[in-house]
Amino acid sequence: MRSAPSAVKALAQARGLEIFQPESLRPPEVAVRLRAARADAMVVAAYGLLLPPAVLEVAAHGAINIHASLLPRWRGAAPIQRALLAGDRETGVSIMRMDAGLDTGPVFAQHALTIDADDDSGVLHDKLAELGAQTLLEVLASIASGRAQARAQPASGATYARKIEKSETGLRWERPAPELERAVRAFRPSPGALARLGGDPLKIWRARVVDGAGAAGTVLDAGEVLRIACGSGALAIEELQPAGGRRMSVGEFLRARRVAPGTRLE
Repeated sequence: MRSAPSAVKALAQARGLEIFQPESLRPPEVAVRLRAARADAMVVAAYGLLLPPAVLEVAAHGAINIHASLLPRWRGAAPIQRALLAGDRETGVSIMRMDAGLDTGPVFAQHALTIDADDDSGVLHDKLAELGAQTLLEVLASIASGRAQARAQPASGATYARKIEKSETGLRWERPAPELERAVRAFRPSPGALARLGGDPLKIWRARVVDGAGAAGTVLDAGEVLRIACGSGALAIEELQPAGGRRMSVGEFLRARRVAPGTRLE
């Protein structure tokens, strides 16, 4: 429960670099301070807010953003989770020059990445972070050599990756099992997919699609997995976390709490 520096700040401190952390980028003096650094380019990653026009212009080559999608698909705050929820087969990184819009600027380079069947948002984030760092270095080198060309994004195909809301994390059992399995992966490691058993919240951390039919949300069997009927197919829950408890296998959970077939999950 203590504040800790980000990896970027820790490295800057270790190298003796000046650190400037304004609470807001809107005051005019912030742009003045940044402009005084005489930067060739300003790199922005996971900032989460639009930059004021004055800040976009402080560096000679503008603000260069690393975005975790193949723009214009999934502009916005949660491109990794939205790609997983939608069942996309691939995603990637885009290195773009920022403009006044939300992820609408021209793109220097893109690299695609296949989404594996067991990828969750944490695993995919780490893969894209590595790919994004490599691609960023390529783009910065091309800018320095004068070879860089930023191309406008296509006019069609744009989608919006809105921020994940807590209300979205509840598993709606009337939905098809593959859709719910994707939700479990999209919300792992945070904030976790949510279900309720007897009114008690359960976070569902790992599940797979299996055969089964019954009323949506009904426990079909409870052994080493909890097999739950969905709108089509069934979901076999393998790892969960009860309220106030730790993550555990379903087998461990069921040894402490009996769940009879026919029980309904909310």
